[in-house]
Amino acid sequence: MARRDFGVAVGIPEPWGSELQGWRERLGDPNASGIPPHVTLLPPTALHDDDIHAVEEHLRLIAESERPFPIHLRGTGTFRPVSPVVFVTLATGIADCERVQAKVRSGPLQRELGFPYHPHVTVAHDLPPEALDEAFDSLAGFEARFSVWGFTLFEQDRAGVWRPQRDFPFGPGGLPGPLEPDGHR
Repeated sequence: MARRDFGVAVGIPEPWGSELQGWRERLGDPNASGIPPHVTLLPPTALHDDDIHAVEEHLRLIAESERPFPIHLRGTGTFRPVSPVVFVTLATGIADCERVQAKVRSGPLQRELGFPYHPHVTVAHDLPPEALDEAFDSLAGFEARFSVWGFTLFEQDRAGVWRPQRDFPFGPGGLPGPLEPDGHR
């Protein structure tokens, strides 16, 4: 039975997605062209072909139960020395991402994580220390605010590129609902 790698993520909208993608490319990150900027909800997970329908139904039900929420990206952080990663931090939206990822990682997608969940947007990974330092310093003033409308199921192809397979908009019937006046669901 064939196994394929899938992941679930919140994409970073334009113009910020292209800006962060451009930084990964300029820094020489070998994964830049294969991984769009995102906040991970489910890390790479191998699934059998027979499991895909149940996974999609699981994700549809989760999305239907959620409402849009704000994310505010601001500044940089790093997982060094544990892992050679520099990322853009979430100033707002952490609890919402934690809640949604816990729901996603249940049922047919139940799995343990190698590290505690920490929502972030990777901008440099597995690069020399100088490039990691450049990413950390250059993006320290980065800032973006946007509403999360839902999440996307991605599949990794044979070339290692993560390709969107299906979007799961928040709200009943898959229609995004309005945000409250304070920007929260």
